[in-house]
Amino acid sequence: MPALCTHSDTPLGIGWRHPHYRELLKHLPKLDFLEVHSENFFGAGGAALAVLEQGRAHYPISLHGVGLSLGSAAGLDPWHLDQLAQLVQRVDPVRVSDHASFARGRWSGTAGAQTIHAADLLPIPFSTEALDTLCAHVRQVQDRLKRRFMVENVSSYVRWLPQPDETLWTETDFLNQLAARTGCALLVDVNNIFVNALNARLHGEQGDPVQHCLDWLDHIAPQHVAEIHLAGHCHVRPQPGDGVAENELDEIIVDDHGSRVCPEVWQIYHHAIRRFGAVSTLIEWDTDIPALDVLLDEAAQARTVAASSLKARQSTPQGAAAKLSGCSTADSGQAQTLRHAQGLPA
Repeated sequence: MPALCTHSDTPLGIGWRHPHYRELLKHLPKLDFLEVHSENFFGAGGAALAVLEQGRAHYPISLHGVGLSLGSAAGLDPWHLDQLAQLVQRVDPVRVSDHASFARGRWSGTAGAQTIHAADLLPIPFSTEALDTLCAHVRQVQDRLKRRFMVENVSSYVRWLPQPDETLWTETDFLNQLAARTGCALLVDVNNIFVNALNARLHGEQGDPVQHCLDWLDHIAPQHVAEIHLAGHCHVRPQPGDGVAENELDEIIVDDHGSRVCPEVWQIYHHAIRRFGAVSTLIEWDTDIPALDVLLDEAAQARTVAASSLKARQSTPQGAAAKLSGCSTADSGQAQTLRHAQGLPA
């Protein structure tokens, strides 16, 4: 198993999706890890799990979930958590993650009240109540998995308004509090930050979206960050007949993971590596999946940008201090959380 801590190179991986199963196993390209969606491999056996085990023989695996619904007031689905725990035990992944979102909720219909799953990454309000719920569920997951968990910031297309006498946290303070209170790590999706900054213009926000993203990164505590995601997005304009008045709504940016990383996101990623150091980085591509060589080319581009960013980082006093400190706080925190879960002294 490759070491989790490195200061000379940034670990790079790609999302390993079904169209590339055979080709990747045949050619075994130079990658530091592969990421798969956890829910695709639930169950005691089958062809998908057999392929994953073949990949695990050559690469560390990062398990990335989309269905835990960590922010749901209805609680976690015990079956889902059990399936994830069994997969973690079987694969021994290098990292395990899901999103700061909700999907499960109580629904009262003609058949009576029942818990339903929206099969989406719906945003949660950045309220104290939502933070308490999220923290409780992250602790539950970490206790069950006996390891440190990662939580990702999400792209969103609606906003929660505060209730009377309620003050909402900023997203960065909310995530910092989550990590500090639970010991979890943060998975920073750089593309999601940019998508949200562009969509904020629909709500009348002014200013440079890229600068907003740089400021966002500057407000995240570096010791919490354990992985970065890079992906593409698309611009969707309203169609004639949508009932939208001219100039009322120009376009909405959708986080579709269906194209190359745009120049602005590369710029933001450069800043992220300068701030956080050699954090494991993933290229995500989930729709209109291209040839494997395209993903590998994006990973090579990420490696080039990261190398330049690390060089710039090491020329600063902050970077020099980080280099002398050994493994990152995020990595040491993972070990401490695991030892605590096993009842061992820190």
